[in-house]
Amino acid sequence: MKRPTDKYNDPGPRSLRNLLLRGGLLLVLAAVIGTLAGWTKRVRAIDAVAPAPNAGFVARRIGSLGDQLDATRGELDLLRIQLDRANAILDNSMKYQIPADLAASIYDIALSEGIDPALGFQLVKIESSFKANARSSMGAIGYTQLQVTTARFYEPDVTERALTQRDLNLRIGFRFLNDLVKKFDNDTHLALLAYNRGPAKVADILAQGGDPTNGYSDAVLRGYAPPSSAAPGWR
Repeated sequence: MKRPTDKYNDPGPRSLRNLLLRGGLLLVLAAVIGTLAGWTKRVRAIDAVAPAPNAGFVARRIGSLGDQLDATRGELDLLRIQLDRANAILDNSMKYQIPADLAASIYDIALSEGIDPALGFQLVKIESSFKANARSSMGAIGYTQLQVTTARFYEPDVTERALTQRDLNLRIGFRFLNDLVKKFDNDTHLALLAYNRGPAKVADILAQGGDPTNGYSDAVLRGYAPPSSAAPGWR
């Protein structure tokens, strides 16, 4: 009997196609696995970069928002003070019929020297009627009617001419008044009388049991509002 031909035992084209198909499937599977592995790594990387918020993170964010709110409140307070200042300068400029720049100087310098601006305006009104070149028969000069000898307690080299300068005159005059308020235990009436008559004379009259009143303090305080309604920043 004749044996079957060997062509059925040799790997032919059909077997080769099966091997190639199997190899292709393995390559596709490897590619899919590699893709999935890369995707997983990317997800893990994203998770590592952006972790879920914790209590500390939230607390820090709340604290940051609180700081921003405080800063905003501070800015609003500053705007309010600036607006109040502008209104006070305008009101006093109209009330006393003086230029706005003069009103601003009286207001700002009074505050800087510890004097209620409302009292500062009244002092300048009574002393000089807001006239820079005002001079008294006793040699007092300028807006606050300072004598050179008094001014030199604060500015040793000051001259008569220098005392005609607005800001210097106001600064020394208000500083002098502030010192008198302290000297007479915050008694504004006595401080004003000392400003007008001299602190030594007022102290001497009081020491003898007398009354130094001469009407000056009443004139200054007649148009003066109490500190409870004083300008912002006044304490």
